[in-house]
Amino acid sequence: MSAPCILAVDTATEVCSVALLCGALHVARAELVGQRHSERVLPMVDDVLRESQVALRDVDFIAFGAGPGSFTGLRIACGIVQGLAWGAGRRVIPVGNLQALAARVFADVPEAATVLCAIDARMQEAYCAVYRRGAEAVELMAPSLARPDQLAELAVDVDAVAGDALMIFPDVWSGAPRLRFPALRADASGIARVASTPAGLARAVDAAAAVPLYVRDQVALTTAQRRAQAPA
Repeated sequence: MSAPCILAVDTATEVCSVALLCGALHVARAELVGQRHSERVLPMVDDVLRESQVALRDVDFIAFGAGPGSFTGLRIACGIVQGLAWGAGRRVIPVGNLQALAARVFADVPEAATVLCAIDARMQEAYCAVYRRGAEAVELMAPSLARPDQLAELAVDVDAVAGDALMIFPDVWSGAPRLRFPALRADASGIARVASTPAGLARAVDAAAAVPLYVRDQVALTTAQRRAQAPA
């Protein structure tokens, strides 16, 4: 059976990325767009398909970074992918951004058997999850929110830490392993690779059933919460 052709979109962070993975063919775009994901994502999809000389109807699946990440960004990616998939009659593969980040670590760092993936969640918290190396990144701890002190505890029992929480909370990693990758992030290329695995393909759903993974239910602190977190 030939490798599936997967179009992937990620707008979970300030970087908007799109990738097409069809066997050996890999074309990607990434732009730092701030809050302009909705303006840039479809033109980037068009650019990637045009360069690949692949029509949307020839794509087998459409994947997206399901989160956690920016609430608005996750909704944009999910909505765009649902529209594309419905129009092309294709199924959607939601891929966790932290799992895609873990998969990149395992691909790049052979000595890492376990990794804590931790990214900035604002409000003095991080989105984090723990994975073990396997045929795909095996989830040991599901994506959740953690305070800086909790991150320090989680980092003690892994081989590597990846994600921008290393930079956002620089003072909590004294007990962390030496393998640290603060600049690594999930992107559409990594999401396409995870989606293309047997386990990824098995998670394909009808477009209407695709949903983001928010993790956090509250998007902003109340005035009282902000005061409680303020330095004395």
